[in-house]
Amino acid sequence: MEKILPLFPLGLVAYPGEALNLHIFEPRYRQLVRECNQYKTTFGIPAFLNNRLMAYGTEMEISKIQKIYDDGRMDIRTRGLRVFRVLTFDNPLNDKLYAGGLVEMIEYEMEFDPSIQLQLWAKIEQLYRLLQVSMDTQIVDNQALSFQVGHRVGLSLEQEYELLCLHKEKERQLFLLEHLEKTLPIVEEMERTKQIIKMNGHFKHFDPLNF
Repeated sequence: MEKILPLFPLGLVAYPGEALNLHIFEPRYRQLVRECNQYKTTFGIPAFLNNRLMAYGTEMEISKIQKIYDDGRMDIRTRGLRVFRVLTFDNPLNDKLYAGGLVEMIEYEMEFDPSIQLQLWAKIEQLYRLLQVSMDTQIVDNQALSFQVGHRVGLSLEQEYELLCLHKEKERQLFLLEHLEKTLPIVEEMERTKQIIKMNGHFKHFDPLNF
């Protein structure tokens, strides 16, 4: 399906289902938000990486305008809906201040492999144990697990975008699993190094060695 969307390029990757809070200060995007809120329409956030507009992005809906400042700036709450691919980019869009363009909505295959998902969960739990932190999100849909944890496993911005471009949930979970398999040994070594540094200057007790 193709449609015209107002576009708000940002140097981040938004995922379907993600709650994203934004501070709006530029006049063009204040206009975009006002119109989307007035007409109950959506807008798109295509990723802008390495000074380049990328092909993929996420359609967003405005959940709430949290605050409007005296000078017109706004704090808004948004939620990701669907992934799209940019077909045309017009800046500005028609007689608007903001950009927009024709986009194609991407149909994703959400089927996943339970065995891969179990392995992925085990690696995620291992990562968080090593880092001694708790996951600050509630998983509400196992069919979209990759998008729910995509920002929380140490991916680079480029890797987050690569994840967005994969059309199958099974492929995305495999992508995350391979990333963690490479990352965990590095994290383990960093944690071991931290413990060695902490021991420096302390009295050390060594068990006797049996030769």
